[in-house]
Amino acid sequence: MRTGELGFWWRSLGGAPAPRDPLPDSTEADVAIVGAGYTGLWTAYYLKRAQPSLHVVVLEAERAGYGASGRNGGWATGFFSGPPRRYERNGGRAGFLGLQREMFETVEEIARVLAREGIEADYAKGGQLTVALDDAQARRRREHVRQLRELGVSADDLHELGAEELAARVSVAGARTATFSPHAARLHPAKLVVGLTAAAERLGVKIYEQTPVREIVAGEARTALGNVRARWIVRATEGYTASLRGQRRVLVPVNSSIVVTRPLSAEVWEQIGWSGEELLEDNAHVFVYLQRTADGRIAIGGRGVPYRYGSRAGGAGATAQATVEQLRSKLAAMFPATAGVELDHAWSGVLGVARDWCVSVGADANTGAAWAGGYVGQGVAAANLAGRTLRDLLLGQPTAPTLAPWVAHPPARRWEPEPLRWCGIRGLYSLYRRADAIERRSGRPSALAGLVDRASGRH
Repeated sequence: MRTGELGFWWRSLGGAPAPRDPLPDSTEADVAIVGAGYTGLWTAYYLKRAQPSLHVVVLEAERAGYGASGRNGGWATGFFSGPPRRYERNGGRAGFLGLQREMFETVEEIARVLAREGIEADYAKGGQLTVALDDAQARRRREHVRQLRELGVSADDLHELGAEELAARVSVAGARTATFSPHAARLHPAKLVVGLTAAAERLGVKIYEQTPVREIVAGEARTALGNVRARWIVRATEGYTASLRGQRRVLVPVNSSIVVTRPLSAEVWEQIGWSGEELLEDNAHVFVYLQRTADGRIAIGGRGVPYRYGSRAGGAGATAQATVEQLRSKLAAMFPATAGVELDHAWSGVLGVARDWCVSVGADANTGAAWAGGYVGQGVAAANLAGRTLRDLLLGQPTAPTLAPWVAHPPARRWEPEPLRWCGIRGLYSLYRRADAIERRSGRPSALAGLVDRASGRH
């Protein structure tokens, strides 16, 4: 089994492409975007399609898709991070429901762009299954459905499946129930990066790689190679935001790790019964997420080591053996037929988390600062909607996305300084693991998890 090397997705393409040239000298642009992940690339793409005359420059510290955009689990889901009630408080019930509808439609919008630009990214809209593996998870899942129903999310968008209905789709050992939503699609993350980067460049977007931005100030992105002055500077750095001067406590980089199997035999797939292309997760507090890849593997991800002291990002993604074994054990517990299957690759990456666990998109016309991030691992589709929202904000065009309740929604406060940040985040996930253990034994939702939710601001 291989580890790190930016992960299996890049390896399956023969490795990451040769880096583009760095910024040669100071320059000017209409829009400078810091970060060539999904958020930065989608923003650049939509800006140039809307107004081809714009001079759009993207500055990337490593290479396009180096971070979570090239290492994620391949989930383009119509749901987004953060407690629904927080968005409702910011935009009312209609505001939350409008944002949710925009996110559902985003899964289709990605498909439209792939078709228009001729991008083959293994896209398959099979929907999303969230499986309850014990009675406590089942009760919490039903409560989640009830809350969303109160907010206007219909049964066509999310509904419960009984054990027999779930088994007709996939055979998960010990599953009590599940929910299903049609608004989710599997894709190959690195293929999407490569195709989207090429599409942006065809439109005239200039991407400078190997160009770390040290600081963003009003109207300027500063690097060691020169500065880029622009009317708008877009921060699209997500889990790497802490590397910017003065931004260390805005978003913290939380780690997620993934392992992928070798291709499974037809006999193993028959035992699993996973003949469709649904995305799959469990409903634990420290949950796992899975996809059936286009070439017949299972990729399963989870938290592993949740946070590194000082908001360090973790480089190319080498993964601890203990994390690999945890994910291997979880896969075998859910699908006993995979117990003897070899793992092919393990890797890790970081995702951005705001102190209130909500996504924030915004643009300040006075300073020229714009931003998007805080996806908490659900950014594959959310970054597309964020990119379209930034396009409309920067062009001064009021649209439904610009009125969404995640717009101009900065975190309630910054993250705590170290060592409080390290102790708090590591302690949070330790307590959630304990709550999962309690729920497995008792079959009831854990009061401990509720206390942690309230203390952390997650609900």
